[in-house]
Amino acid sequence: MSTASDTSLGSPAGADANADAGNGPSRGDGPERQRLPLLALLALATAVFITSLTETLPAGLLPAMSHDLRVSESAAGQTVTIYAIGTALTAIPLTSATAGWRRKRLLLAAMGGFALANTVTAVSSHYGLTMAARFVAGVAAGLAWALLAGYARRMAPAHLQGKAIAIAMAGIPLALSLGVPAGTFLGKVTDWRVAFLAMTALTVVLLLWIVAAVPDHPGQGRGERPRMLRALRVPGVAPVLFVTLVFVLAHTILYAYIAPYLDDLGLGDSADLVLLVFGVASLASIWVVGAQIHHRLRALTIASTLLVAVAAALLAVLSDHAALVYVAAVLWGLGWGGVPTLLQTAAADAGGEAADAAQAMLVTLWNGAMAGGGVLGGVLLGGLGSDSFPWAVLLLLAPVLAVVLAARRHGFPGSRPTG
Repeated sequence: MSTASDTSLGSPAGADANADAGNGPSRGDGPERQRLPLLALLALATAVFITSLTETLPAGLLPAMSHDLRVSESAAGQTVTIYAIGTALTAIPLTSATAGWRRKRLLLAAMGGFALANTVTAVSSHYGLTMAARFVAGVAAGLAWALLAGYARRMAPAHLQGKAIAIAMAGIPLALSLGVPAGTFLGKVTDWRVAFLAMTALTVVLLLWIVAAVPDHPGQGRGERPRMLRALRVPGVAPVLFVTLVFVLAHTILYAYIAPYLDDLGLGDSADLVLLVFGVASLASIWVVGAQIHHRLRALTIASTLLVAVAAALLAVLSDHAALVYVAAVLWGLGWGGVPTLLQTAAADAGGEAADAAQAMLVTLWNGAMAGGGVLGGVLLGGLGSDSFPWAVLLLLAPVLAVVLAARRHGFPGSRPTG
């Protein structure tokens, strides 16, 4: 999963040029230009939803995938890892290489490649080909993720840019909260391949939607491109990136292997229901974070960390009680649902004028953490068993909480900057 801002943003000159070209709102426009282009933003949110869902879709389908591909569940879990690796390795260089492309053409190319890769995944009966297709899907998704938040921002007047990004990025938690349970259910009642073919069908519809409803914007000039190392020196950026890396790693260890974990608890037939409970709680978290983030980013981040930690503790010591597994799923969802929004907002606030570079690094670290979580989870599953997952989550969340608490002035301040 990933949330990065389009690197063509960040310069007033670029914004003025877009307004002059008739491609974006300007502060001097009348009231009719001060509304959000909801149809276009919902298309971007759908792109985020599809790409985020496809990344984690194997989480609920591992037993069936491993059987058909004739590999272990640990090996099947690497289909999540290789997707994340594709994104992590290519998001920054591809974003830089395509910075001059017009935004609509780039988005269409990325989503077209994504549809092709998902189709190959659905029809492949060879593990190697499936892994190659998943890598390509990760590359295409990473390219899309790296431009979507900034694309949304360019469609909105200045005072509505935050809402525009929130609408576009709502696809991430929706994918985790509703999409994965739905995909798991679809794979259970039909076949796991049908779930991936459904992703292709949705992407084809989305391509037509983008053509019809999403406005175009130019790329950026060479002088506007962000410098990553300079952004790392901005106070607050490094703590946010550290929290992103470790928090996502902790979450992915358990989430990527939730199906075999629940199977070992005797709840394998209830994986879709557990994920649905997690998802509904995530939606509640999204609502709370959206309503309170402007004034309580620090408190919400601390609360999210503690909620996920409590959920992991319940799973570690009381997982033999089925009812408490569902309680843990609720707490996990309440803690995790708003995390993408919290971390993206923290990175943008901390980065300031270097926000675009900070966001580009965030998407790389996010997916690097997902890849690492897939690998580490597979190692734990094969070596120590699924019982080790919640303990690993607890161990990793300790430094996350410490860094959030320490970054009081920069990174996770008590109040967000204004203006």
